[in-house]
Amino acid sequence: MGALWIAHVTVTDEDAYSKYAAVATEAIAQHGGVFLARGGRFVQLEGKARPRNVVAKFDSVAMAQQCYESETYQKALSFAKDASERELMIIEITE
Repeated sequence: MGALWIAHVTVTDEDAYSKYAAVATEAIAQHGGVFLARGGRFVQLEGKARPRNVVAKFDSVAMAQQCYESETYQKALSFAKDASERELMIIEITE
């Protein structure tokens, strides 16, 4: 089954985060991920709003997790660590 990688982000350092985004995009593509939403308009109905929301689709939870654990994505995270506040999850698509 496919999986969605969903991130909710508040960027605190635009320069560093742009480096994260470039390397993360590479890692996601290397693992077969395809962006469905990246930024864009959203409506927050409940919980804490984050101004940047990203959804990528992978072939499986395992592929999404392999992406996260990859050397390339871990390099990307080194840029995001002090440049953002974020939540990230992987959710299996059930239909």
